[in-house]
Amino acid sequence: MEITNVMEYEALAKEKLPKMIYDYYASGAEDQWTLKENRNAFSRILFRPRILVDVSKIDMTTTVLGFKISMPIMVAPTAMQKMAHPDGEYATARASTAAGTIMTLSSWGTSSVEEVASTGPGVRFFQLYVYKDRNVVTQMVKRAENAGFKAIVLTVDTPRLGRRESDIKNRFVLPPNLTLKNFDGLNLGKLDKTDDSGLASYVAGQVDRSLSWKVSYKSINWKDVKWLKTITPLPILVKGVLTAEDARIAVQHGVAGIIVSNHGARQLDYVPATIMALEEVVQAAQNRVPVFLDGGVRRGTDVFKALALGASGVFIGRPVVFSLAVDGEAGVRKTLQMLHDELELTMALSGCRSLAEITRNHIMAPWDLPRVGSKL
Repeated sequence: MEITNVMEYEALAKEKLPKMIYDYYASGAEDQWTLKENRNAFSRILFRPRILVDVSKIDMTTTVLGFKISMPIMVAPTAMQKMAHPDGEYATARASTAAGTIMTLSSWGTSSVEEVASTGPGVRFFQLYVYKDRNVVTQMVKRAENAGFKAIVLTVDTPRLGRRESDIKNRFVLPPNLTLKNFDGLNLGKLDKTDDSGLASYVAGQVDRSLSWKVSYKSINWKDVKWLKTITPLPILVKGVLTAEDARIAVQHGVAGIIVSNHGARQLDYVPATIMALEEVVQAAQNRVPVFLDGGVRRGTDVFKALALGASGVFIGRPVVFSLAVDGEAGVRKTLQMLHDELELTMALSGCRSLAEITRNHIMAPWDLPRVGSKL
């Protein structure tokens, strides 16, 4: 069967993967309302295309933190990719480089920063959680620096793991032939089967719940973005912002960028879809830092809508792991190519020859119906 859109990979991955692994990748928190809403919300945003524009040439290139990439579509951090395919993060790294875009490696990867770097050149970011032992954080950041990673993506929405009921039912555990390679040589325990989700128990023991914006001088832990900036020259993006209030605080603390994310709807259920939260965050950032969107992107039309609402680019997660599960590196390459081609077509049909020409007036969102016919 010829695959014609990225969503078709998910059904094939469900057939191919063991239930525990598919459920880990696919499921969300509790009622999974936000999981559905991450997709459904895109369908409520409509286009206002412009006609009779010469779109014989379309330029989709952009720059992220000074790095030129082929399109505003990047790879989000997704954990434990060797559960999907034996090549895991190696395949994703090669596919991302081939597509001319950025890969973000999860700190919970089944391949290490050094192993991913060994696949060859490419612009790569490293996703980080803050652990109770700050020495562990320091070691991981330095390893990422030494491996040539270009930025740190700090996940800030996981003081505790969301209640993912599929993982609890399945007693999720990392398969015995795999390890979290970025923790090799560090005393962080291991991911074993427990009475609920092994992952939930592991996170409860390791992630620092007290992570906050302020530095705590009463503790040797020096918790936060300011502390992280003292140990690395790499730019820091914060991932997990959903409100204007937190966007303003992030900017005040000198972050290099903001990723609007609800953790793939895996943390707090009944938060808005990221596309619904995006514009609020963009307006609060006031063009002082780039704002990116993560969550629910499955079509080039979704990417266009995010850009029209002010995003500088998007990150995709599940489409990568599902295509990886079905066809390895070739699957990831095809996913990135399909999204590239769909965005290019959407731009042409909307009368946009470059990303800079995509404006707020090219879309109509549910909350701004009076805008119809507004000045262009």
